[in-house]
Amino acid sequence: MANKRVIGYMTGAVIAASVAIGAHFEGQRTAAYKDIGGVPTICYGHTSGVKMGDTATHAQCRAWLQQEMAQANATVHRCIHVPMSIGQEAAFTDAVYNAGPKIVCDSTLNHFANAGNMVAACKQLPRWVYAGGKVAPGLVKRRRTEMQICLGQPVTP
Repeated sequence: MANKRVIGYMTGAVIAASVAIGAHFEGQRTAAYKDIGGVPTICYGHTSGVKMGDTATHAQCRAWLQQEMAQANATVHRCIHVPMSIGQEAAFTDAVYNAGPKIVCDSTLNHFANAGNMVAACKQLPRWVYAGGKVAPGLVKRRRTEMQICLGQPVTP
């Protein structure tokens, strides 16, 4: 029973850290807008079923973010089969939330992580900075932050 409590605590800590990262970089918008790729989006990057003109409450935005980070975290666990620190798991979870499952499931990052080379895996994050075929400055900052968290380094502005 104690082991399940520790795992539950760690999962809760990872989700909380991931939500903090995602909320910081996504920002909250309670009215639908088109994201950098032209996809109707609301809240902290929620896209499922969103139509232009939709609105959401702050509580709904937070609930979607937590639910979607939990789903992203499940993807991390499905694709990375070695132990991770809370920082590594949180960074990978935010990356999946933002960039999709491929970043940890079908990538060089996945290869390095599952080979036990977490430093090399973390250093793959800054490669994922393209949106619409162009380098997006916001993604450069986000991936740098994820990498720093992943490596256990202080986060620089």
